[in-house]
Amino acid sequence: MKKVAILQSNYIPWKGYFDIIGLVDEFILYDDMQYTRRDWRNRNQIKTANGLQWLTIPVESKGKFFQPINQTRVTGSRWAEDHWKAIRYSYAKAPFFKTYEPVLADLYEKAARLEMLSQINHLFLTELCALLGIGTKITWSSDYPLAEGKTERLAALVRSAGGDYYLSGPAAKDYIVDEVFENAGVRLDYMDYAGYPEYPQLHGPFTHNVSILDLLFMTGPDAPKYMKFPQKEAVR
Repeated sequence: MKKVAILQSNYIPWKGYFDIIGLVDEFILYDDMQYTRRDWRNRNQIKTANGLQWLTIPVESKGKFFQPINQTRVTGSRWAEDHWKAIRYSYAKAPFFKTYEPVLADLYEKAARLEMLSQINHLFLTELCALLGIGTKITWSSDYPLAEGKTERLAALVRSAGGDYYLSGPAAKDYIVDEVFENAGVRLDYMDYAGYPEYPQLHGPFTHNVSILDLLFMTGPDAPKYMKFPQKEAVR
């Protein structure tokens, strides 16, 4: 059985996003879909002494209401310096910040030279997967032919990738037509985000819904122990 998941790319997403990647054999970035404003495509949250802080990549979106994610262009490069400065300031005292500081500094230097949001998200996703010990193949929906119909397109992508099992995010229950997957010979399952254990955090009350960077800086190579994908030793 080959397991496939399909999600739009997010910027430095939370641990649940990486769990979906780690639980399948191929992860397809659905970035030829419409870019949505005030969403996770270009922003995420970190914990700071002053509470949760949004880190947002500025993009060109005015008048481009229907542009796909993979055609969304970033505005300037100053955002990368600002984000890295905010991360350093908030996590300098985290137990494993020094462990990952060189990797993250290099990532932000590379990201500052990229012009497209999808490229930036892909860069962080692949490098953070490596740090977590996730070896899942990551591809693009544009690598495959696209069918008509919301659910039909997802089922066809799974089959085109040679898959017969689809792991969906739970929010998709609102629109997925189960019978389409059944007729395509694809088993459909939904990710369950319940039951995550807490881990030590800086800056006030515990919260799960922050960037994976928080978990890495706080727990280091033990990060997978607080996640759900099959555990392999993370990079030290």
